[in-house]
Amino acid sequence: MNLATLQKISVQILAKETPEYRRYLYEKIDFGSKLIGIKGARGTGKSTLLLQYAKSTNLPSSKILYLSCDHPAMSGVSLYEVAESFYTRGGKLLIIDEIHKSTNFSTQLKAIYDVFDLQVIFSGSSALQIEHASADLSRRAVIHTLGVLSLREFCELETKQNFKSYSLDEILTKHEDIAASIMKQIRPLEQFNNYLEYGCYPFYKESLIDYPSKLLEVINVTIDSDLCGIYNIDPSKLDKLKKIIYMLCSSKPYEINISKLSAAVGASWPTLQKYLERMDAGGLIHIVRGGVGMRAVNKPDKLLLDNPNLFTVLCVNSDIGAKRESFFVSLVGYRHQVHYHDRGDFIVDDKLVFEVGGASKDDSQLQSQKGFVVADDIEVGFGNKIPLWLMGFLY
Repeated sequence: MNLATLQKISVQILAKETPEYRRYLYEKIDFGSKLIGIKGARGTGKSTLLLQYAKSTNLPSSKILYLSCDHPAMSGVSLYEVAESFYTRGGKLLIIDEIHKSTNFSTQLKAIYDVFDLQVIFSGSSALQIEHASADLSRRAVIHTLGVLSLREFCELETKQNFKSYSLDEILTKHEDIAASIMKQIRPLEQFNNYLEYGCYPFYKESLIDYPSKLLEVINVTIDSDLCGIYNIDPSKLDKLKKIIYMLCSSKPYEINISKLSAAVGASWPTLQKYLERMDAGGLIHIVRGGVGMRAVNKPDKLLLDNPNLFTVLCVNSDIGAKRESFFVSLVGYRHQVHYHDRGDFIVDDKLVFEVGGASKDDSQLQSQKGFVVADDIEVGFGNKIPLWLMGFLY
């Protein structure tokens, strides 16, 4: 292990320009903590957030060590030994990106925390199971999850204006006033339609032309490298995971036909279930399970792609219903528990029933129970009918 080489790479990384715009999570993190972890799907901006914090500290470069565990120089390197060497030379801040690429990282992080007076901030795949890796580590580390860009953040990036986020309760009770105030600044449906096509990952700002190919690369690296490494999946089985994604792409968002999917993928149901759970953890799909009153019913789960942009790059003809539901689950599910329901599309936090659809969608499917219709293609709602785009302002 050559600290001089790692320090040189660190200085080069820290010298790069970073975007001015800070994701919502930046303000939520208490950077006074000694050990902070940031999990999230590939491409959501974890590395940028780490760099933004490093630059905000005003520490000299010699006091910061930025490691990326997927860099060739980190092959076979012990994080503990690097930390020890860095600390003895007066190091203050250790930043570890892509930590899931480092073997036995949880034991090493625990030891670094216990022995050295260093602040350590690390990032890793959303599939990282910190709490399973080490109970001792999960007690020491404060773990945050970075979601995809919200519609609110997308509007801020596009217009350079500031927009407030709202709680779900505020949106349900004051949606007409909230929509009216937002409409003074933007045309929400124009922004929403652009967001569905290319607004979920901050790297869209680099090049709209290259966005589809970069997003395909995110999908492939997540499967071929991250999930394969974290779960030790046989590389010969990785094409099965990709086949699952393509099948979800054009399917209607009803409960999946298990036997059809098993046959198409060429895997038994228990094996298929394992694949699905790992893809859910990796930020590629959502597994939506049955909600209140349905848990005893032996119904299969509803499967959706993780966010609307995945439909754009994977499907020739994407199902608009699936795209809408993917948006709803992606944005609402970030802070709330979402299950599917027999008298509506979803039940949130085991009490609020939602039906998702187009502008003409009414509440007849709710069968007189208290619930909400979340409708696409409307700017302003009325009563229990709420614009779908407003769900993009929850964070």
